[in-house]
Order: sequence, then structure tokens, then C-alpha cells
Amino acid sequence: METAMKLRRQILVDGKSIRAFSRETGLSRNTLRKYLREDDAPHYHLTNPRPKRCLKDFEGVLKQWYEYDLKRPKRERRTAKGLYEQLILEGYKGSYSPVCRVIKCLKQHQDTTHEAFVPLHFEAGDTCPFDWRHEVVVLGGVEQTIKVAYFRLCHSRKPFIIAYHRETQEMLLDAFVQAFAFY
Repeated sequence: METAMKLRRQILVDGKSIRAFSRETGLSRNTLRKYLREDDAPHYHLTNPRPKRCLKDFEGVLKQWYEYDLKRPKRERRTAKGLYEQLILEGYKGSYSPVCRVIKCLKQHQDTTHEAFVPLHFEAGDTCPFDWRHEVVVLGGVEQTIKVAYFRLCHSRKPFIIAYHRETQEMLLDAFVQAFAFY
């Protein structure tokens, strides 16, 4: 993405030619034109699904083995490599990649994960998380790192932020006093 932004700036704003940018970066001119046309960096789109030539006869067997392995204890389940080796013993002549694709597809369609939602409910004044953050600011023309005390009530989600030059115990206690006075 950084290259795309650099490309856009140098070609569209600074007026540099595509050929010169291509020589400079080593990217082809066609790729640079794609960067200019699209908002995001160009990426490969698979237009047609990959053919399953060799695995066609063994796909049913592979699905049966995978479903059987799901019923077994986790330690006894075979990996994709184990299933591939078993397929070779059965007479499979293809490579490992198609087996991995079928296993990946089977895992995606498997409905073993269940989402859970636990609603969080906080009473007013119950909890207030606190943390220090480090921010870089310019004060009087000089760049400095300051320490920021950050509070947020869990009930109302209302934040309180106060900045200090140092992160000492006195600053910590003052931050809590200021926060409690604010809330």
C-alpha cells in the first residue's frame, strides 16, 4: 500500500513518467498502470476454479476418512499429510496440494464451532480501568514524549485523559484524584 501511495504521488502530483518510475522500482509498467487504476494494490483473482483431475476418483474416499476422523479423539485424527499418504497406498498418483484444498474446503463447511456471546453488565461506579500511554507531541517547537493517564468507566464508557511529563507515583496519585473529581 505504501508503494501505491508513493506511485500516485510521484506520477499524479509530481508529474513523473510511468517509465521512469518503472526503471526506479523494477515494477512493470502494466503493474504500475493497475496501481493507478485501482484504489487498493492489485491482487490476483482466481477466475475459474482449479480442476480436480487426479483427485476426482478419490474425493469420496477422502471425505469419508475425514468424517470418520472427526468422530475419533483429537490425538488420533490424521492430518492432511496422513490422509495423503493413505491415499497413495490406495493408488492415488496426484500431488499433495489437491488433497490440502479438499481438506480445507471440508474444514470450512464443518459446523463444529459455536459462537458464544456473554453480555457484560457493569453497575454504575463498579469498575474503571486505568492505563498509561506514551504520546509524542511538539511543545514549544520541541518534540517530546509525554505520559498520558487514561481512565474509562465501564458502565457509561466515559473517558478521562490527563497528561504528565513523567510517570511517577505522585503523578499517578494526582491522576486518580483528578479522575475521581471529574467523575
